[in-house]
Amino acid sequence: MGDARAHPIIRPMPASTQILFGFHAVGVRLKTAPQSIVELYADPARRDARMRQFLSRAAEAGVRVIGADSARLNRLSGSLNHQGLAARVQPAAAPARSLDDLLDALAQPALLLVLDGVTDPHNLGACLRVADGAGAHAVIAPKDHAAGINATVAKVASGAAETVPYFMVTNLARTLGELRERGIWIIGACDDAPKTLYQMDLKVPVALALGAEGTGLRQLTRKRCDELARIPMAGAVESLNVSVASGVCLYEAVRQRGA
Repeated sequence: MGDARAHPIIRPMPASTQILFGFHAVGVRLKTAPQSIVELYADPARRDARMRQFLSRAAEAGVRVIGADSARLNRLSGSLNHQGLAARVQPAAAPARSLDDLLDALAQPALLLVLDGVTDPHNLGACLRVADGAGAHAVIAPKDHAAGINATVAKVASGAAETVPYFMVTNLARTLGELRERGIWIIGACDDAPKTLYQMDLKVPVALALGAEGTGLRQLTRKRCDELARIPMAGAVESLNVSVASGVCLYEAVRQRGA
């Protein structure tokens, strides 16, 4: 590993590369597509077992490692939570398929998460993480008024940004209509719904639609839903963070399906 004190010059990154940081996000890329890692930056001041094991794996994969102190990693990642590790990577080779292609290939009832107006990258990353854990087939969001995948999302998602298909669609209402035509039941989560989540049949092909905390689902999205459901709230707070609510909804579907 190079000498971090030397501060080697960082060449301008081509537009086709991005920065990942943290053990989870970089680790998933190292495991699934090591050839896509252009350079790996590691803090030489961190000499614990976790870092040594990680660098050993990187060496076995033939990944170039450059020493970078904490200040430089802060600049690279735009975050203080890099854990002493960042990587400049080429975009992962995403499957060349559309949402339609994904749905056509499913051999089991669809389980989709729809995020309406979730603009905070930390919330999106957490939603992707819970979607991965629950085995959701995809996450869908509008192109406007929604967070895209960036380094912060990848870090919070702990690798799920690499594994969960994330489709940003031009017209969310139209996409929900197309899902309904495919026989996928659209269930929107909202606080004022007459029925609870636990009264819903989630064994059928389903898309669970959640809005941003505070604003909730937009009216046009609500109108496209087949059912509205609420998560029962027994305490003083009126609502849950969207990533927590996503976990509650997705794992109720997992429970009903007997996974």
